[in-house]
Amino acid sequence: MTDVTSLGELERAVMNVLWETDRDMTAREVQDQLADRDLATTTVLTVLGRLERKQLVHRIRDGRAHHYRPVASREDHVAELMTDALDDASDRGAALARFLGSMSEEERSRLRDLLG
Repeated sequence: MTDVTSLGELERAVMNVLWETDRDMTAREVQDQLADRDLATTTVLTVLGRLERKQLVHRIRDGRAHHYRPVASREDHVAELMTDALDDASDRGAALARFLGSMSEEERSRLRDLLG
C-alpha cells in the first residue's frame, strides 16, 4: 500500500464517504455527500486522483463517467496505520505495552479472544 499517515483532512473525509457506502461512487455522488463543505466537483476529482495515486481508491471507467471505490476496508486501513506506528517505534514491545494499557478491559478481552 502507501504511507497512509499522509492523508489530509479532506482526503480522510472523502475516504469516509467511500467507506460508508456499499457501492462504487462517482465524484459527483461523493461531492453530494460532502455538501456541507461546498466543494467544487473539480476539487473532489483532484482529491480522488490523489487517493488513486496513493493506491487507496480504485477508479473504474463506466462509459464517460468514472466510479471510485476504496481499495481496502476502513479496518484494513486502521490496521496498516497501527503497523506503521509500531514500525516507527524504537522499542516495539514498549509501544505495544503502552497501547494495551490504553485499552479498556472489554477491548483487552476481545484481543485475548482473537489471539486464542
